[in-house]
Amino acid sequence: MIGIIGKKLGMTQIFNEQGQQIPCTVVEATPNPVVQVLTPETVGYASVQLGFGEQRLARESKSGERTPRGRRANKAEIGHAAKAGLGAPPSVLRSFRLDDAPGKNPEVPTFNVGDKIDVNIFAVGDIVKVTGTTKGRGFQGVVKRWGFGGGPNTHGNTKHRRPGSIGPGTDPSRVIKGKKMPGHYGDEQHTQTHLRVEKIDAERNLIYIRGSVAGSRGGIVTIRKQG
Repeated sequence: MIGIIGKKLGMTQIFNEQGQQIPCTVVEATPNPVVQVLTPETVGYASVQLGFGEQRLARESKSGERTPRGRRANKAEIGHAAKAGLGAPPSVLRSFRLDDAPGKNPEVPTFNVGDKIDVNIFAVGDIVKVTGTTKGRGFQGVVKRWGFGGGPNTHGNTKHRRPGSIGPGTDPSRVIKGKKMPGHYGDEQHTQTHLRVEKIDAERNLIYIRGSVAGSRGGIVTIRKQG
């Protein structure tokens, strides 16, 4: 199902016609150009690659002039964007599969390279799923990372937030794969489903989505319609 790439601006609240207060996440989704179109004949399924934002380009080399610091788009990215008629490569590229529900969507929409996808593909009341990157929280213990209860705080106990035994001794004499242990917490992809579109501001390219979505302010999210 087609979707759009946007940037999370933060959260706010709106009031519906019944006067109910609704917490919403505001996503800014400027028109996404279609950078590439894939067909079932080439890769086995139909999908489109959308772009968001713009990368900086390197200056034309002149004698005695230094290139400013910071990342610049390479020649491969510039050439890929030029095929879609873009002057600068997008800073974010995401693919959206169009026939991800065989049998449910017999009519696969068609798009051409250079088309623009904007917030008008959504309407108030649509149910969507939003994918983002959760906030990174560094190295954490099992209590914060997995919600372990920890040990007693009294009666001489000194192991308050430790995980305890992590595996039997004789059999299998090893720690089972997937054991919940301390480690890096957050900074991973997360998809929130069954979210409702509460408001569309086409003039400012804003989408108001009921509830919260993964990521910090300024984080990149993708919004897809949910069948």
